[in-house]
Order: sequence, then structure tokens, then C-alpha cells
Amino acid sequence: MKLKFALMVVLVCSPAVVWGQGDKPAIPAAPAAQATARPTDVSSMDAIVAALYGSISGPAGDRDWERFRSLFIPEAQLIATYKKKDGPLTYKVMSVQGYVDGAGKYFKEHGFFEREISRKVETFGSITHVFSTYESRATADGKPFERGINSIQLFNDGTRWWVVDVYWTGETPENPIPERYLSKSEQ
Repeated sequence: MKLKFALMVVLVCSPAVVWGQGDKPAIPAAPAAQATARPTDVSSMDAIVAALYGSISGPAGDRDWERFRSLFIPEAQLIATYKKKDGPLTYKVMSVQGYVDGAGKYFKEHGFFEREISRKVETFGSITHVFSTYESRATADGKPFERGINSIQLFNDGTRWWVVDVYWTGETPENPIPERYLSKSEQ
């Protein structure tokens, strides 16, 4: 997993599992250009969520996009939902590279710091859903200019954690974040 500009910078993906021989799911081979993840970034659910926030946060300038890319399955998508000015609710779907291209331009000229303030987690087998409430700031210690919720889908292949998708929406006066998503994190 934002700012109003972040509407362009969303990530969501649907888990794509290709069945191999027998009943065992096979993971699609990563493209040759797939970045190698830092072992500490993908060793646990907490680590990959921290790496996701950490890789997009920082002062104006370039981000470590190879680190960001390394967190995702190759088919991952980022999806932002938002209300059009004087219009209906809508969404924007991006590939990981699409997010990098859109957000990268913004981040070059603007500081952006996002941090998790609450978390609700559900896990079954190899899949985990993280409902992660966030605050966005222009500086590390600045006043939050936006809050919202990232719905993060994770996959654990027994060796490492992967981000399958990130789907988010920002808080609005018409859609305030319920208290249950602002309370102490649950894991």
C-alpha cells in the first residue's frame, strides 16, 4: 500500500494459483526481471507489511523500487477506490510497474510518509488478509493529511511472504473510519 494523488498509486491483485500435478498448487515462475527480496523483508507477515510501507515512504526523491517490486507476486495489482469530483465512486487498477510509474513521478517532488496505525488480520492456511489502517504525512513527523484502509492480501509459500494485492480507500467525511479499525491492532 494515500494522498489524493495516491488514487493513481494503488495496488491490488487477485491471487493467481496455477495447479500443477496432483493436488499441489504450483507458483508461477517469476519473470527474469523479478527483483530478489531482502530476506528480512519477507520473513514474516509483520516484516512484509513494514517493508511495503517503508518502500513507499520517504522525503522527496527516488524510492528503492527494486525493493518494492520484490515484495509482490509477478501478477500483482494495486487498486485505489475514490469518489470522482461531483461523480460516483470508482476505482483505478494498476500493475506494480504502473504504480511505480505513477507514484514515482509524484515522490520525486513530494515527501510522502505512510504508517500503519491499526491492523486486523485473518489467516487460513497459506493466505492472510490484513486490514491495515494508515495515516499519510508529507514529512515524517508532520500532521497526517489523510487516513484510510489498505486491504492487503498476502501469500506464504512456506519459504517467504508475498504481497498478492493491495486495495485501498481513503477516509472521507461521508465515510469515516469506524472505531474498530482504529483500535489496538489484532494479529
